[in-house]
Amino acid sequence: MSGSISYSQLFGAGSSYGSYGYGSGGGTNLLGTLYGFSGAAGTGSGVNPITALQQAQQNQTKDVALEAQQPQVARDIATFRSAVASAKTPAQLLQNPTVLKVLLTANGLGSQVAYTALAQQALLSNPNDSNSLANTLSDTNWKSTAQTYNFANQGLAVIQNPQVIDTIANGYAETLWRQSLDATTPGLSNALAFRQDAAGGIKDAYQVLGDPVLRSVITTTLGIPQQIAFQPLEAQAKAISSRVNFASFSSQSYIDSFTQRYLVAAQQNATNSASNTTASLTSLAVQAQSLIV
Repeated sequence: MSGSISYSQLFGAGSSYGSYGYGSGGGTNLLGTLYGFSGAAGTGSGVNPITALQQAQQNQTKDVALEAQQPQVARDIATFRSAVASAKTPAQLLQNPTVLKVLLTANGLGSQVAYTALAQQALLSNPNDSNSLANTLSDTNWKSTAQTYNFANQGLAVIQNPQVIDTIANGYAETLWRQSLDATTPGLSNALAFRQDAAGGIKDAYQVLGDPVLRSVITTTLGIPQQIAFQPLEAQAKAISSRVNFASFSSQSYIDSFTQRYLVAAQQNATNSASNTTASLTSLAVQAQSLIV
């Protein structure tokens, strides 16, 4: 019949009712394509998250070097190095989108790359002025980044230091490498960053709330819902403080244990999310049965 849709087109070749080509069935199905569920819906490669963390730590130096050699990453780093070397002013330097991408990503602000004007104003603001933009933004990474490079008071002196350039380039490649790990082990990128960030200790809940990585790891581990973000800052701080002893983060063994708990919780959340997605697709398929001929 002209214009009709077959069962295999709708659910995917080789599918049985209830799987719809979602995961083990393989192939591409119409429902998955239309509603964003095409491809496997796994929550990872099946590798134990603790094992994955250990492997990532062992292979980090080699894998980051390999990441830096990826064509696009290598081009970004080369452009960054060239632009920094030839820049005359911080404002001119930060107008380069690749420079901004590399710099922000290397300093934990990769999610802010699209906000060009905000990034330029924050990084150029005076970190010694309590009313400056960098000091008033909720994400404390803006303040620490503005302090590190101190464009407002030292111009290009800091960022044009060869050692600083190397650190930023390596940080960019490392961040991209970490992010790639999440494809097989949910939360692994945050876990690696958390172990590094928490090494110096965590003082209080406000420090947690001001850092996206600390916030994600600690709230996920403690089972605090994301909706807490809609509550007043004091209420958020209390919810965290009542569940964790920050003095414990002075111990590396406690940090390691907390990181492992986070990975288990992150994987469970991913599994639950995948299950909910599968259930939604099943419901959608049932509703679409009238299309089958």
